[in-house]
Amino acid sequence: MSEKTPTSQPVPLVTNSGPHLTRRQVALAILALATGGFAIGVTEFAIMGLQREIVADLGVSLGQGGMLVTAYALGVVVGAPILSLGGAKRERRGYALLLLVLFIAAHLFSFLAPNFETLVVSRFLSGLPHGAFFATAALMAAQMAGPAKRGRAIAVVLSGLAIANLTGVPAVTWVGQAFGWRWMFAVVAILGAMTMLALLIYAPRIHPPQGASVRGELRALANQRLWVGIGLAIIGFSGMFAIYTYLTHVAVEVTGFSDSFLPWVVLIFGSGMVTGTFLGGYFSDKSVLGTVLVAMSLVALFMTLFGLLAHIPWLMLLLLFLVGCSASTLGPSMQTHLIDTAPKAPQLAASFHHSAFNAANALGAVAGALVIADREGDWLRAPAYVGAAAAVIGVLITLYAIMLTKRAGQKV
Repeated sequence: MSEKTPTSQPVPLVTNSGPHLTRRQVALAILALATGGFAIGVTEFAIMGLQREIVADLGVSLGQGGMLVTAYALGVVVGAPILSLGGAKRERRGYALLLLVLFIAAHLFSFLAPNFETLVVSRFLSGLPHGAFFATAALMAAQMAGPAKRGRAIAVVLSGLAIANLTGVPAVTWVGQAFGWRWMFAVVAILGAMTMLALLIYAPRIHPPQGASVRGELRALANQRLWVGIGLAIIGFSGMFAIYTYLTHVAVEVTGFSDSFLPWVVLIFGSGMVTGTFLGGYFSDKSVLGTVLVAMSLVALFMTLFGLLAHIPWLMLLLLFLVGCSASTLGPSMQTHLIDTAPKAPQLAASFHHSAFNAANALGAVAGALVIADREGDWLRAPAYVGAAAAVIGVLITLYAIMLTKRAGQKV
């Protein structure tokens, strides 16, 4: 089916998913995929909480320690499209298991790393399967749930990432601080092995569409809607990271919270992220780009209010929850939109969501740093205004994406 063929329904993602599944079997299979998302979320963010222990043990500077975060993000950006292309023609459960093998091996490499340079390499390798696994998992979940509930199914898979920030990261950070930072990698490897076992037990074999090929996936790159969607994802998520990167500084220096209260600040933001992920899945099943438009508009509003009212404690916490909620609503809707832009290359299109997410992480942090520079106090409100401006640009891009989608005769 070409993009110009009118249709009111999403294009099918696969043609053969095996035997009919009961509702319970679908739920267990999707939860198994979410467990993998949880493991990935833990390794992506727990490294930040253990940097002090790692740099002290390996004798490097804090600045060098930041390379462990950068190396992982670079692995995601590079690995997502390349490994997704490798899975274009493969049965999807089998490919998800292969990606998990790579994920586990990289973490065992990290656990045994004899020096900092080796650890940086292992972090890059750990990031390689990240985007391809989420892309494969999203397509599996969407097929098992069916067109009417695919947004909610994708949201459950992505919720593993959000819930990891809420529960897994603090727990694994404590393990690393109590027993040694290397054990963080061992715990993540165990979570990866648990995911493999759960997929083998509960997930069905799911085959790609007939005629799927690497060449066909690459042809999808010549697609204006896909690139508009990628740009939208980068701009949309960069606003959240502009504020998230400097959140603890705002909480202490602008709002006046004590350092001991910071875990509650992070918890409230994480709660908003989890809530938004599920809301995004629910409303995406009603209207994908409609959800993006509303969420992006709310991000602009709530970030502006956050910048203006961050000095009032209860309003700061309320707006922080709303920022996390509205920004995370974009997750399932953007993932679904990218799949819809390239129906003949869903694997590659889905992977670009995670490359864009990590690019947004870097862009948001840099944009926030530029407006703060070395200034303190009220200047710490500036990243919120940067995030609001990015969201306004995101609204304009969303309107353009809606126009292109309607022009292609597809459901908005």
